[in-house]
Amino acid sequence: TRPVDWVTPLFSIGNKRRLEEDDMYQVLPDDASQVLGEELQRHWDKEVRMAAKELRIPKLTKAIVKCYGKPYAVLGIFSFTVVIQPVFLGKLIQYFEKYDPDNMDALYEALGYAAGISLSTVALTVLQIHYYYHVLRTGMKIRVAICHMIYKKALCLSSAAMGKTTTGQIVNLLSNDVNMFNEVTTNLHYLWIAPLQAVVVIILLWYEIGPSCLAGVAVLVFLMPLQTMFGKLFGSLRSKTAVLTDNRIRTMNEVVSGIRVIKMYAWEKPFSALVNEVRREEISKIMSSSYLRGLNMVSFFAASKIIVFITFTVYVLLGNTISASRVFVAVSLYGAIKITVTLFFPQAIEKVFETIISIGRIKNFLLLDEIERPNMRFTLEDNQDASVEIKDLICYWDKVNILQLTCLPSRLPQSSLLSAILGELPHNKGVLRVKGQLTYASQQPWVFPGTIRSNILFGKELHPQKYEKVLRACALKRDMELLPDGDLTVIGDRGATLSGGQKARVNLARAVYQDADIYLLDDPLSAVDAEALGLHQQCICGILKNKPRILVTHQLQYLQAADQILVLKEGHMVARGTYSELQHSGVDFTSLLKRDEEEEPQTNNNHSVVKHAFSQNSISSRNSVVSHTTSMHSIKDGAEQLLEPVQTVAEESRSEGNISASLYFKYLNAGASILVMLGTILLSLIAEVAYVLQDWWLEAWENRVKTDKSVSLCSGLTLASVIFGFARSLVMFNVLVKAAQSLHNRMFNSILRTPVRFFDVNPIGRILNRFSKDISQLDSMLPNTFVDFSQSILQNIGVVVVAASVMPWILIPVVPLLIIFLFLRRYFLQTSRDVKRLESTTRSPVFSHLSSSLQGLWTIRAFGAEERFQNTFDAHQDLHSESWFLFLVTSRWFALRLDGICAAFVTVTAFGCLFLRDGLEAGAVGLVLSYAVTLLGNFQWTIRQSAEMENMMTSVERVVEYTELESEAPWETQKRPPPEWPSQGLITFDRVNFSYSSDGPVVLKDMKAVFRPKEKVGIVGRTGAGKSSLVSALFRLAEPEGRIYIDGVLTSEIGLHDLRQKMSIIPQDPVLFTGTMRKNLDPFSQHTDEDLWNALQEVQLKSVVEELPNKMETVLAESGSNFSVGQRQLVCLARAVLRKNRILIIDEATANVDPRTDELIQKTIRDKFRECTVLTIAHRLNTIIDSDRILVLGAGMIQEFDEPYVLLQNQESALYRIVQQTGKPEAASLVCVCVFIYNTCNGKSHFTIVRT
Repeated sequence: TRPVDWVTPLFSIGNKRRLEEDDMYQVLPDDASQVLGEELQRHWDKEVRMAAKELRIPKLTKAIVKCYGKPYAVLGIFSFTVVIQPVFLGKLIQYFEKYDPDNMDALYEALGYAAGISLSTVALTVLQIHYYYHVLRTGMKIRVAICHMIYKKALCLSSAAMGKTTTGQIVNLLSNDVNMFNEVTTNLHYLWIAPLQAVVVIILLWYEIGPSCLAGVAVLVFLMPLQTMFGKLFGSLRSKTAVLTDNRIRTMNEVVSGIRVIKMYAWEKPFSALVNEVRREEISKIMSSSYLRGLNMVSFFAASKIIVFITFTVYVLLGNTISASRVFVAVSLYGAIKITVTLFFPQAIEKVFETIISIGRIKNFLLLDEIERPNMRFTLEDNQDASVEIKDLICYWDKVNILQLTCLPSRLPQSSLLSAILGELPHNKGVLRVKGQLTYASQQPWVFPGTIRSNILFGKELHPQKYEKVLRACALKRDMELLPDGDLTVIGDRGATLSGGQKARVNLARAVYQDADIYLLDDPLSAVDAEALGLHQQCICGILKNKPRILVTHQLQYLQAADQILVLKEGHMVARGTYSELQHSGVDFTSLLKRDEEEEPQTNNNHSVVKHAFSQNSISSRNSVVSHTTSMHSIKDGAEQLLEPVQTVAEESRSEGNISASLYFKYLNAGASILVMLGTILLSLIAEVAYVLQDWWLEAWENRVKTDKSVSLCSGLTLASVIFGFARSLVMFNVLVKAAQSLHNRMFNSILRTPVRFFDVNPIGRILNRFSKDISQLDSMLPNTFVDFSQSILQNIGVVVVAASVMPWILIPVVPLLIIFLFLRRYFLQTSRDVKRLESTTRSPVFSHLSSSLQGLWTIRAFGAEERFQNTFDAHQDLHSESWFLFLVTSRWFALRLDGICAAFVTVTAFGCLFLRDGLEAGAVGLVLSYAVTLLGNFQWTIRQSAEMENMMTSVERVVEYTELESEAPWETQKRPPPEWPSQGLITFDRVNFSYSSDGPVVLKDMKAVFRPKEKVGIVGRTGAGKSSLVSALFRLAEPEGRIYIDGVLTSEIGLHDLRQKMSIIPQDPVLFTGTMRKNLDPFSQHTDEDLWNALQEVQLKSVVEELPNKMETVLAESGSNFSVGQRQLVCLARAVLRKNRILIIDEATANVDPRTDELIQKTIRDKFRECTVLTIAHRLNTIIDSDRILVLGAGMIQEFDEPYVLLQNQESALYRIVQQTGKPEAASLVCVCVFIYNTCNGKSHFTIVRT
């Protein structure tokens, strides 16, 4: 009992209040994630080396067995003690058959047998506690070690390997596949224990009833191969289910990441259909395996009936007479192995086949290619200069199969150059030497959940002066002053609490703070507003001025500061030199940026010691897997107060107290109507009556004349109990699996309908946790336990009824026992439910951490931070292990108490029979004793299953909680706008106030503005001025106060889909979804092929799509990562072109694209949307300076709204100040454009002028 008794004090705490994380015990040193993971990793590495030598595929199973096999093998001996008890029982009954009051020797012998019964029960209790404690702990160790290895592997996947896996798959490996180890370790030993026990029992039976025992054994022998076949079926179903689950979780991951875009496009329905379709296929597989489970379970309940019936029929037909001791010894011997042979043995087979599938999936993942870093990095000797040397370099993203889309990220040459320097892109020929330590700022800013300070320090020590200097250089000082906790503000998942510009600056600050020798800056200024120039001077040319830098940018104004410019065209170097050399050389490199399709220049500091080098480019980075939430929680212009407080990530909700009856009702009602439920209950009762009658008949058989009639009646009863048993099992599984399906769909629809704010407050790991782990509990574990529990409880009632009809006084101990059991159960559940809930919530950070690490993979690797991230992952795992281990121990604690009580009861009954020996029939004693033993086994199994079921119901509770989320306004209402609305595109804001949540601060204040039909309006303002909030208010992502009219229709009166489908948006972060190109353009299938190709032609993507292997039907990689950011932005433009709406909103859409794509987008907007009202939010003033009017926002209020020429005449105006901030040359060119347009148009709004 030692392993479990230390947990007793926890129960007294759990009964007084809710348990918190601090109440858990620290994980044992041997169970620490790092220790376990590294140990198994050593064995795996060794196995991989051996396999390479022997030219075979490495086997993960081999490594696991070598690591954990020996201690696990020993445990099997613990559970081989079940068979002794029936022998003593038989001897005791024999004493009653030959009962002679005067024979004292026989009495002493009988007392010895009673003691034997009692001792064997106690021994079994103690041994089983140890057995389960150790096997479950072994399962936990393997699971934790494998998780450690999966995460470690994820951190070093090569780019090609990333194309072969998805976040959904890795999450599924970590949530469902590794759980097989918990289950398989419990049952594995029964594979050899069951046959062995069967052999022992056959020998004992032969000794009791002679050859007729073989008839019963034949049934067992028939059952074993049948169940092995079932096991194989389970395996094949599991492998099919796993693929579908990967698929579903991947889709969920994309939906949650891109929820803003899905809502603004009003695409909830196609996504709902997509997920429901995958889920339907998944459920059909799960339903099949549930039916198999049902058959398995019934064979368990029916086997004993059939075996006893056949054995005794044969026995009687051979002309023997039945005696009580024979019946009950046979019944209890069969009973002893019934559980192992017909329940644990098939379960073991089922789990072994499922685990083989899971191990295969994990092994395939562990064998994916890793990033190869050839020794191109050299450390600096003293007084050497840092440098990057490149000669005749040739690289391929994917040599083997250039057309294999998933592995070929179509990157532009410049980004490929940075990738090669970082070692992300393997080089085939040529020289690439990096002397010195690299650091890297990615183009799409990546922040991980944690404080802003931890994001900037990134594992380095804090040096206050240096840190202040970096904050100032990256223009973060002011942001820090405005945030509630300064730099200790917690950033949510995907940086949800920061605006786009803030994320970009934090991303840059992280690179600057690292004391590296060479800085690779991948267009870090694109997402930053007009302060970018200051950032360039203070940071890139200021704090870093003595270091080599390779800057990739598409803003021409930075070129003059470069010491060297490198021009690349289609992967070849076209020209190289300083700004003035290139100007005189006749290479018109500024036009290169705008002309040809693939031409993009780029620079690199070559091996001559250049103090800094800048480069030009457009880029797509691998970190773009995630859509970012932008300007969502942003900062007020002017330090008076916060525009929107930064939400720290809310604590995950945990319920308290009992699982209510209403939850059980909700659960069952999700799968069946009340009528079906009543029918199921009736069926269960009929099945139970048939079971009980057969038992009772057998007991009475010996007292009756053996006739053919009695045999046929008995066979009728046996048949009935089998048939009804099957029916009951299948109906119940059907109801429960349907409940899982309907709850999943309700949860998904509820997630789709909840306001966007929910996703900013809840990390993605938390949402995925419910869709992966909790749903998998509902799919397979819970129905299993539920059916088992309901069958056991009925069986117990039946047993008590039969026993009481023979011997009423047996009720005397049963009632107090039941009361004690129920009290214990209540006491245990108070604590264990909390532990189970903690186990669910401590799992979420593991997924969140994985998901954010995959997004920032390049950054983590460039900074060499893999080990630190691995340690954080291990810490999250250890926290989860604490709660998981506690759950294991509390369950064993409960089992020990129950078993102890049972042992006492058996002892009392055995000795009681001897003391009351005078008035007892041998048959009665046999029945009572064999019932005392089975009843106790069943009783405590039922109580245990009910507790286990209640603990699993916490998953239902978590799913039901997400089915009842707050919902946004209805998608369609009674009031439908006219079909051709809006025909003009007149937008009126009338005293609009807007905040993202009812208790949040107001981010748009008393806004009044009219956007005239066909007008092109530019919207500018500092980071956090409320630009994106204006779009959110227009799309009703949260409900605005005040009135917004479009063509005279009040938007708050119509359905959200009616509103959102009538406006097009090109979002700041282009989002593509896994699926075909066609589905990405037109998920509702409303357009013809011709329309789609025309739209692609308009945005010059037709040639790109035509080159794909299946053209429009090609399935994109996860989040469209095989397109560059620019190309993804063009797909979003194509969607807008297809929609042909009167209103177009462009949200900083050109922040991440090169000038050529920018030019293309602007041109398409001018041609295609000439008749539309266009609102453009811009960081780059050159994209909106030719607008009809410009709206300047500050602190959520309109500062000015007029024609750009008029605003620029006034040197006090906000626009004038913003233009001046861009630097003199840029400001002059902007003013020129303005004046030119004003003069040409003479104040009239035409939009035909091409920007100079």
